[in-house]
Amino acid sequence: MTDELKKGLEGVLVAESELSRIDGDAGELVYRGYTIEDLARDASFEEVIYLLWHGHLPDRDELEDFEASMVTERSVDDDVMDTVARLAAADENPMAALRTAVSMLSAYDPDADAPASDTEATLRKGRRITAKIPTILAALARQRDGDDPVAPREDLGHAANFLYMLNDEEPDEVLAETFDMALVLHADHGFNASTFSAIVTASTMSDLHSAVTSAIGTLKGPLHGGANQDVMEMLEEVDESDMGTTEWVDTALSEDRRIPGFGHRVYNVKDPRAKILGERSKALGEAAGDLRWYEYSTAIEQYMADEIGLAPNVDFYSASTYYQMGIPIDIYTPIFAMSRASGWIAHAIEYTADNRLIRPRARYTGPDTRELPPVDER
Repeated sequence: MTDELKKGLEGVLVAESELSRIDGDAGELVYRGYTIEDLARDASFEEVIYLLWHGHLPDRDELEDFEASMVTERSVDDDVMDTVARLAAADENPMAALRTAVSMLSAYDPDADAPASDTEATLRKGRRITAKIPTILAALARQRDGDDPVAPREDLGHAANFLYMLNDEEPDEVLAETFDMALVLHADHGFNASTFSAIVTASTMSDLHSAVTSAIGTLKGPLHGGANQDVMEMLEEVDESDMGTTEWVDTALSEDRRIPGFGHRVYNVKDPRAKILGERSKALGEAAGDLRWYEYSTAIEQYMADEIGLAPNVDFYSASTYYQMGIPIDIYTPIFAMSRASGWIAHAIEYTADNRLIRPRARYTGPDTRELPPVDER
């Protein structure tokens, strides 16, 4: 057993996985052998969920059965929805509200207490959690604005149905396709912090709701989730400023402000997901006749590359993409969770199939053994 200290477990291999491969030097992301570019272009989010959970892309019959099984699980118990309404009225942080609601789902899941070794029960729970998160999130966003929740529809895909429930309006094909693509891009990304959190919980043979709740709590932290919200708030600052874009960035850096959406723990080059979302951001801007958000972003990207040597990550262009779709800024991170839940569930299933409790060590740096004095002599 080595005593070498690896802060943050950086570079430490703790498991093997068939789910996703990342090449940080080449800027590549692959789900079970399929490149993210091919999946984003040619596969729906439902197909990607199936791929992650079952190990292969579904054929037509498998896809139709899976889509139908997801649709039937979209409704959320009234007690949970009442809690969501109370959280909305209290103006709870959306990620905290989502964490609470997902945890509460277990009380109404018939498979809640099924052992982790029961893969079929775990998959059923996974379908329910994944199908219900959009319903919860859309209701939360609407109710805090004083609007009634919109019930899910059975004739829309996962992405289009969320946008419908959020806006009470069926999205056009471009918006639905763009959002579906965004969900595909965020579905999995190796052993990131929230995925590792889910796996740690699952390794205790706890239930799937606990694993997903753990992951949501981890994603809530600003060092993991939330950067796309920060990016959009930055772009709004640029838009409201009298300075040019590069001048604004230069001033911000001189004030020791961090420019969000740049750098990555794994990628040494531009995040491949950022490339795809950048294209979608531009397309949305062209369709709306307003390219300013895309142009601000590209100007910042070029400046950061030339002056700092940093490339954008997935959060950078997801910000302007979501904004142009009319999505409230503070639910960007919950949308991340809405997609990544599929990856968390896939990893929980994969890891527990050959489970070992995750139990790292810490190097003790406290005092040597000391005598315990009586309380009156301390």
